[in-house]
Amino acid sequence: MGSKMQQSKLILEDGSVFHGYSFGAKKAVAGEVVFNTGMVGYPESLTDPSYTGQILVLTYPLVGNYGVPSDEREENVLKYFESDKIQVKGLVIADYSDAYSHWNAKKSLSKWMRECNVPGICGVDTRELTKKLREKGTLLGKIVYDKEEIPFEDPDRRNLVAEVSVKTPCVYKKGKKKVVVVDCGTKNNIMRAFLRKNFTIIRVPWNYDFLKEKADGVIISNGPGDPKKCIETTKNVRKALSKNVPILGICLGSQILGLAAGADTYKLKYGHRSQNQPCVEVGTKRCYITSQNHGYAIDSDTLPEDWREWFYNNNDGTNEGIIHISKPFFGTQFHPEASPGPDDTEFLFDMFLRAMEQ
Repeated sequence: MGSKMQQSKLILEDGSVFHGYSFGAKKAVAGEVVFNTGMVGYPESLTDPSYTGQILVLTYPLVGNYGVPSDEREENVLKYFESDKIQVKGLVIADYSDAYSHWNAKKSLSKWMRECNVPGICGVDTRELTKKLREKGTLLGKIVYDKEEIPFEDPDRRNLVAEVSVKTPCVYKKGKKKVVVVDCGTKNNIMRAFLRKNFTIIRVPWNYDFLKEKADGVIISNGPGDPKKCIETTKNVRKALSKNVPILGICLGSQILGLAAGADTYKLKYGHRSQNQPCVEVGTKRCYITSQNHGYAIDSDTLPEDWREWFYNNNDGTNEGIIHISKPFFGTQFHPEASPGPDDTEFLFDMFLRAMEQ
């Protein structure tokens, strides 16, 4: 591998250096280094807008072996990707496979990354790297070649949501019922889930006053970065809470819903990024295996009296969902639509649909 591929290195802000070999685009990048423990689903993960500004470490040792799928669309939404491009700043893996095999593969991972101008580094001891991130917390890092020097960059200083959200409203026509999706960096599978249920989707920018739209329900989508940067979104959601229109917040959307209700949010040490996070429904013994990708969480102790914790993470006890005691407002920190990961909690969409029918 070393004789055919150019050497590169990942440098962390604590001075650690991880040597490896370049694949994908040859480009020096800087961002926040995070890890995902999923075994499959790299096309979905790489195109998830929630990873904007981040250098992603995949802990599963072999990556690239099933290539990259086609860019087919259905109802004007990509079938196999979560957005129209790769969203991560860079990719860090242990072993890269350029020889791929899958019925739906159209190109190699490296070729796709070159087309999207995204660099990768392989041959890295991702086990050692992940242990460091778990012990010290998320760190800033950069992928460099030769003697290039670029500064570290903290993506949380920017309003990442404004960068990934659509700029103007757009409509996906399907059925009689209408749902507004406040696009904070929404995954395509959220769109697909409601198009499958014969909904018309009105997708609006993160700072759009969605109350002017006539709809049966509102979804506040997932997205990257600090929810407290989404000041306009939080204000609009706070106004919506005075109505009885059902609201569902997903991931970042759940955090924004919490802020609008009066709760507080904080940054997790290294976040939850995997397909196997166990979440317990409060007041029951039900534990669901969920797909997650987030670095912030709601502080459950700050929830107002008319809200309660709905789910909590069985690994670290952090909040995984909130629900209003009497109105149709709820949020989940995990992804009911999965992609990648299990769809054990897609029933929450049905619960949201029932709320819109009342």
